Amino acid sequence: MNSFGKRALGARLERMRASTMWDGQGFRNVHPALPGLRDATVPRPTLKEFLSSGGRRAPAGPLPSLDPREAWSRPVQSGLRATWLGHSTVLIEIDGHRVLTDPVWGTRASPFRLLGPKRFQPVPLRLRQMPEVDVVVISHDHYDHLDYPTIRALAKHSAVPFVTSLGVGAHLQAWGVAAERITELDWWESHRVPNTGLTITAAPSQHFSGRGFKDRNATLWSSMVVQSEQHRVFFSGDTGLTTEYATIRERLGPFDLVMLEVGAFHPAWGDIHLGPVNALKAHALLGGGAFLPVHWGTFSLAMHAWDEPVETLLQLAPSQGTPLLMPRLGEAVEPAHLGAVVPWWRGLDEGAQSPCPAEAPTIQRELPWPLD
Repeated sequence: MNSFGKRALGARLERMRASTMWDGQGFRNVHPALPGLRDATVPRPTLKEFLSSGGRRAPAGPLPSLDPREAWSRPVQSGLRATWLGHSTVLIEIDGHRVLTDPVWGTRASPFRLLGPKRFQPVPLRLRQMPEVDVVVISHDHYDHLDYPTIRALAKHSAVPFVTSLGVGAHLQAWGVAAERITELDWWESHRVPNTGLTITAAPSQHFSGRGFKDRNATLWSSMVVQSEQHRVFFSGDTGLTTEYATIRERLGPFDLVMLEVGAFHPAWGDIHLGPVNALKAHALLGGGAFLPVHWGTFSLAMHAWDEPVETLLQLAPSQGTPLLMPRLGEAVEPAHLGAVVPWWRGLDEGAQSPCPAEAPTIQRELPWPLD
């Protein structure tokens, strides 16, 4: 199936093998997971548990959202503005240029059209309604971050360049993106986006990769830093908590905006996903900056209630002095103009059930999806 992507070959594969992150068979994390991140006493969820319809795993109906196009037509007063479009898809406006992270407009986080986690929240606008962007940044190749129908559309109807992690370019090229539009980065490598003044740097994260049964860790996973002359933005992609965040702060900080994943967490996955508690710790290691939580509010990818990540953040962040930025979907916000957090997600039917639980695919041994 085309949606599975393609393995790297030739010069691309040789470059991957030259990376210090390559262990001979695939990519690896820098060091073992920190003690206590993964609770070995808690078993991984069973297929029955994952398919269960209980636990408020989705809201009763669509979340409040805004059409951002009118806001995008206005100048950015501070030079930096972000619009969360769902899950890990964010349009960043930075000193006159636009950056789009992990664009996912597809219906499912899955290789299949009729099986797999189905989004319970639509994107605030159609892909064809988006303004032109200067660069698309893709952190890694999991289905809820690298979306086949979205990439196919971008390949066909735009000339936007892509910056991504080592090996991911093989998927992009297989789906119609011209090789000259693709830049693949190893950790700590940077790319200057032509005619923009923007620099994209791949930085460490603690995760894994794969889109099928036999390609575990065949491509690299990264966090990404977007830098202009005036501003710096950190985007986590997917990750567990790692001390590498302190190194990222030292080498690439300070950050005006920090976008960290907070959803799809579980005690058995603590080494590969942050969740809200560890996201706050990661934010502190990164040295602060306005914290925009991502990776929630779109797909049901874990057992917890759909709004648990943001409710936990709202409870814990004030005591830690963490400046939260929690806009509605499609709401363009400037980190320099932080206001009080309004819990706009509250008030929906408390009896919500998991979306289309019977449609979830069989969970694979290595879980490249649906857990990520």
